[in-house]
Amino acid sequence: AVPVIVQTRQADDFKLTPRQLRESVTAKTKILLLCSPSNPTGTMYRPDELGQLAEVAIGEDLLVVADEIYERLVYAGHQFASFATVRPGLSERTILVNGVSKTYAMTGWRIGWTLSPTNVAKAISGLQSQQTSNPCSISQYAAIAALNGPQACVEHMLGEFAKRRQFVQQRLERIPGLSCADMAGAFYAFVNISEHLGRDYDGVRIDNSSQWSLELLQRHNVATVMGSAFGAEGYARISFAASME
Repeated sequence: AVPVIVQTRQADDFKLTPRQLRESVTAKTKILLLCSPSNPTGTMYRPDELGQLAEVAIGEDLLVVADEIYERLVYAGHQFASFATVRPGLSERTILVNGVSKTYAMTGWRIGWTLSPTNVAKAISGLQSQQTSNPCSISQYAAIAALNGPQACVEHMLGEFAKRRQFVQQRLERIPGLSCADMAGAFYAFVNISEHLGRDYDGVRIDNSSQWSLELLQRHNVATVMGSAFGAEGYARISFAASME
């Protein structure tokens, strides 16, 4: 398959619009990859926005891979909706991807899952069994315990993320020339640094996000991910998953 990258805009909170999707589809297009809440932007589609994309997907007969691993990490004032639920019959063309890595901070356990149409699930199972054999049994039982156990830890973690989100947002607002999209979910701020590029700082010229991130790390011990790693030059990703300490 040949991936087609659709460039979204900060003005749209980096969300794919129905028009962009429709204009990007060709006779060869088979699948739409959708992430909500999103890494790296932290933005999330509203139910009505997902519904509009779903109508295009149905009209163009597309399968939709919906990455919803941040579904529980959503902040006040925002509502998560699973893509498969926004229109009747979508479950037949939706491949939901999820896992315990984000909600339960179990990244190292390497457990995820998909909810898919039967024929797709069988194909995924056949491919996965040849590539990685099977996930560790201990990890599987740990994931079951997380899913079936008390969920207060998730709410506590979300509360801590909300405090860090507010901290990051307030600090960014104090710095002239920086802006970011609405951080509706996940734990990232995708910062527009374009006004800070093409300048000299203490004799060092900063022309791109890679240089900007490196200088920020070396001078101030602040770690970011350059926007070019996500195909978005002029931006940098800040994670607020780290402790406030």
